[in-house]
Amino acid sequence: MSGRCGDYIKEKERWSNVTYMPCVAENNFVPALPEEAADVIYLCYPNNPTGAAATKEQLQKWVDYALAHKAIIVFDAAYEAYIHEDNIPHSIYECEGAKKCAIEIRSFSKNAGFTGTRLGFTVIPKELVVDGTALNSLWARRCGTKFNGAPYIIQRAGEAVYSEAGRAQTRAQIEYYMNNAKVIRESLTSAGYEVFGGVNAPYIWLRTPKGMTSWDFFDYLLANAQVVGTPGSGFGPSGEGYFRLTAFGSYENTVEALNRIKKMG
Repeated sequence: MSGRCGDYIKEKERWSNVTYMPCVAENNFVPALPEEAADVIYLCYPNNPTGAAATKEQLQKWVDYALAHKAIIVFDAAYEAYIHEDNIPHSIYECEGAKKCAIEIRSFSKNAGFTGTRLGFTVIPKELVVDGTALNSLWARRCGTKFNGAPYIIQRAGEAVYSEAGRAQTRAQIEYYMNNAKVIRESLTSAGYEVFGGVNAPYIWLRTPKGMTSWDFFDYLLANAQVVGTPGSGFGPSGEGYFRLTAFGSYENTVEALNRIKKMG
């Protein structure tokens, strides 16, 4: 996308050549298909920051759209390991025709706690052809001539993730964080907050109370409870009026933070 976004329109907080697809509570954080044709579509599910997940039926509509408009879907499945509901696909390739229009990316920093090691992988099916050019071969050439790959020791760590012991350990870690997410979701709901996420992703996305802006709520939470989260406006125009909390922490600190928020009123 570098150099192709057009001009930045400050008053609208948007780039002129980018089609924005609002993800808000009213559409369950799964955007509607754009009216205009798109060349490249970015989808992230389970979603960061909203914690939402798309069903197979919803993703199939995007695949059908991409095939009809000769578009490419870049599907970010970094949080796939956190999916807990049966009707949520773990890969876009579960959708019919996806291999002809979709690129899927994964990250070890999410399922195995490899943050900072820069280890992940990209899937470009051989069936994905644009104007007669197979993108798989282009990607292979790029990796073979311009990229030396992740360091060997990090590759071995990635290999260990898929061993029997590694799978058990990463699953236990994911369940630990998802229990935190459940506690956050249930506690804030009982306290009167409108919350989303925390079922198939380790993030809780809450609507800011009393009409506060995202940054006003950040300041309020910090000053009155000494709890820090992420203002939703930092994720784009549709994030204004929302706030993100994460389950990536200890259970003890999670409970302490929730108690402080409840006392805050």
